Order: sequence, then structure tokens, then C-alpha cells
Amino acid sequence: MMHSRAATPQEILLPVKPAFIVATLIAALLVNLLPWSGWWLWVRPDFVALVVLYWCIEQPRKIGFTAAWLLGLLMDVADGSLFGQHALAYSILAYAGIVLHRRVQRFSITPQVLHVIPLLLLNDVIVLVIRMLTGADFPGYQYFAGSFVGGALWPALSILLKLPQRPNADPDHV
Repeated sequence: MMHSRAATPQEILLPVKPAFIVATLIAALLVNLLPWSGWWLWVRPDFVALVVLYWCIEQPRKIGFTAAWLLGLLMDVADGSLFGQHALAYSILAYAGIVLHRRVQRFSITPQVLHVIPLLLLNDVIVLVIRMLTGADFPGYQYFAGSFVGGALWPALSILLKLPQRPNADPDHV
């Protein structure tokens, strides 16, 4: 029976399968491409940024700049936005996740949110600055709400993405 709890520092997880990482990144891309509208559009986190950040923190040797850059280019094409803005933002986010991965992993799952929110805000600021440099208007401070929602989703995302790594419970162990 699988428990929905955070991994403890003493818990040994199974290695993550590369196919699972790819599947989660594709799922995040597809969720980003859903036709969000109304106030949902303002509170929607950038799921690709969130999942890229998660894997850069949890598995920095298995995912990095190339995946972040390619996913960013896909988001640019899908959004019809300036080519390269998401690629740049995701690459910087991946760099920050890789650099900070040991620090973030030292904290329990809830305090990790205090590291994740500023990184997601940085991602949003980079995209916004590039848009504004090309003539777009400032969309208002509600533009940043998605970063806070993404931070709030971090504990659930961490538990969900670690489930396949948890070894099956030993029936002899009580």
C-alpha cells in the first residue's frame, strides 16, 4: 500500500526512470496548452516551469538546460510569443534549480516552497521583461499569482512525482 507522505531523509527511493521524467514534462506541456480563460488564466501556474524546476532540484544529472531550452522553444511556438523568451526563462530556472538543489533538498517539503516561489517569480519576471521590451503593456500584478499557486502546488507535486520511486511495501515488515 502506498502512502502519500513526503520522503524522509532516511528513506531510500528507487531510481527514477527517464521515461517517467519525459512523461511528466510532456504532461506539464499539455496542461499549459489547455485553453485557460477568465480568472483561471491568472491563477494558472506555468506547469512546465514547475516540473522543470522539480526535476532540476530532484534529479539534476538527468535533466538540465537542453530539456529546459527545448521545452521553452515549444512553449514559445505554442504561445505564439517572441521566439526564445520561454527558452531563456526556463534555462535560467534550470540553472537556479541545479545550483540550489542541495540546499532545497535539505529542507522538508513545506519549507521548500519558500525557495520555489522566488524561482517561479524569477521565471515570470524574465518572460514579462522580454515581453515589455518588445512593446507589450504591463499586465498588472495579478500576472504573478501563478507563481504563488505553483509554490502552493509544490508539496502535492513532490509527493505525486515521488510515488513511482517508492519501493513496494514489504509484506513481512510490520
